[in-house]
Amino acid sequence: MKTSFLFSKPVRVFLTSTAGAFIFLLSAACGNAHAADAAGQTVNSGDTAWMLISTALVMLMTPGLAFFYGGMVRRKNVLGTMMQSFMILCLVSVIWVLWGYTLAFGPDRGGFIGGLEWLGLRGVGQAPSPFAPTVPHLVFMMFQGMFAVITPALITGAFAERIKFSAVMVFTVLWTTFVYSPVAHWVWGGGWISTRLHALDFAGGTVVHINSAAAALVAALLIGRRKGYPSEHMAPHNLPLTVVGAALLWFGWFGFNAGSALTSNGLASLAFVTTNTASAAAALSWAAAEYVQRKKSTALGAVSGAVAGLVAITPAAGFVTPISAIAIGAFAGVLCYSAVNLKSRLGYDDALDVVGIHGVGGFWGALATGLFASKLVNPAGADGLFNGNPSLFTAQAVASVSTIVYSLVVSLILLKVVDWTIGLRVDEEHEDVGLDLSQHGERGYYL
Repeated sequence: MKTSFLFSKPVRVFLTSTAGAFIFLLSAACGNAHAADAAGQTVNSGDTAWMLISTALVMLMTPGLAFFYGGMVRRKNVLGTMMQSFMILCLVSVIWVLWGYTLAFGPDRGGFIGGLEWLGLRGVGQAPSPFAPTVPHLVFMMFQGMFAVITPALITGAFAERIKFSAVMVFTVLWTTFVYSPVAHWVWGGGWISTRLHALDFAGGTVVHINSAAAALVAALLIGRRKGYPSEHMAPHNLPLTVVGAALLWFGWFGFNAGSALTSNGLASLAFVTTNTASAAAALSWAAAEYVQRKKSTALGAVSGAVAGLVAITPAAGFVTPISAIAIGAFAGVLCYSAVNLKSRLGYDDALDVVGIHGVGGFWGALATGLFASKLVNPAGADGLFNGNPSLFTAQAVASVSTIVYSLVVSLILLKVVDWTIGLRVDEEHEDVGLDLSQHGERGYYL
């Protein structure tokens, strides 16, 4: 098959332009590398080693997500689904270096967006990061880049089995630029949520999970249901693959949450413990809820519960006690189980339950931070409602709702732009054949 047939003309123009911009910005950035090195500032080797490991752990989460999602779709769509996550890892890694990082973490512009001073990583080198003064700026940039990678990859679960691969790629570029980077700046880059509202988000409950779930809901509604849904049985084709993916996500989440301490210290150990505890509690509560309702606990339910617990503890991981983590995780398991079951009654086709797990779990986690947070475990945080400070709960609610509204509106606009230009959905024939053959010309299995 000739390369010209793989993408429509607008996509080829876009890719060519991006490549040109990359070469230009890379050459500009190289001129600043030695200046950054020459500053001669020292960093903490232990903290740097921990952050390098954490970055690798978070990177592993996106391939883990590919396994998690890939096992849940039908056999004809396994490669297409996994390909989306893998290529988003590649695409956003480049975007983050070129312009994503400076928009998210560059010098503040009105509390909304970062400036362009670090475009192409100009001035971002081996000297300590202004956000993590004991590790090189490049390490902090890369760590945050892995968060930027997995967030749009999460969205793909909502429109699984029915979207063009080219549409996923173009939407990812637009969404990372106009949704992810601004919201990351609001929360972590010196924007209005952190500096004016004083809401807490330790590792991405708002930035990653609520943000992606709002976009996922819009995408599922706009693209529409899969052909045959809900009358046709669409069971996961390979649950062992999904269990492996969930295990990789859990493993990587230690870097996601404990790494967000940005140092190798007691705070990292707290986040490590709360992460594991909440996930375990949520898996147990989801399995128990299934057993009460259906008299059986399923493997899919158990791993879904574990992920729900990981989602819910993410914003609170460095602000709450391990006992609070049990409460947060246990409630998340039951709550997200109920939300997933509600989907069939509402009639929308969020194929892999992004809204029910990441949206509902992330929203609960943000509110739970406002309930359980304690300055006794993290003096740099704040006390929550249960510790005498109702204002934090209010701030958490405002931050969450603001993120939902912004992501809903802008994601709708971006999806419409992609639909009007290259189209979002594959045609019925290609949907019947499956994404593996229709989009990539290969099969996941030859049995």
